[in-house]
Amino acid sequence: MTLTFEDFPPGHFGTYGPCSVSREEMLAFAAEFDPQPMHLDEEAASRSMLKGLSGSGWHLCSIMMRMMFDGFIGRTASLGSPGVNELRWLAPFRPGDDLMLDVEVAEARISRSRPETGIVTFKGVVRNAAGVTLCEMVSPIIVRRRADVALGQAR
Repeated sequence: MTLTFEDFPPGHFGTYGPCSVSREEMLAFAAEFDPQPMHLDEEAASRSMLKGLSGSGWHLCSIMMRMMFDGFIGRTASLGSPGVNELRWLAPFRPGDDLMLDVEVAEARISRSRPETGIVTFKGVVRNAAGVTLCEMVSPIIVRRRADVALGQAR
């Protein structure tokens, strides 16, 4: 079933996970994309403000995107996103953390310039198993409306 704009009323949308991230996965991501000492070296990480080895925030964002894709975006009539409105890393994520993602529809409105689409703004919150909030992201996506999807299938 394809999700359309009408399937995203404001409010809690879903919870996804858990997703566990190993030390090896964190180190591999950091080595390739964010080779800062706090993401690669135990000794340097222990002296950092993070007080221990921590995964890159960009790694956490990638995991969040994968969880959103697997959870609902992969079956949504999405036309993409104009960007991220807000992104905050609030606490470090550690090797072995079990990550959960809560998704809320913060706003859903019909596009003024393209009324065959709507703009759905999601707020995603990633927590670890202890319930500590690690990351928050607010991001809109452009979603086709149900009538537009039906019209496209009828052609």
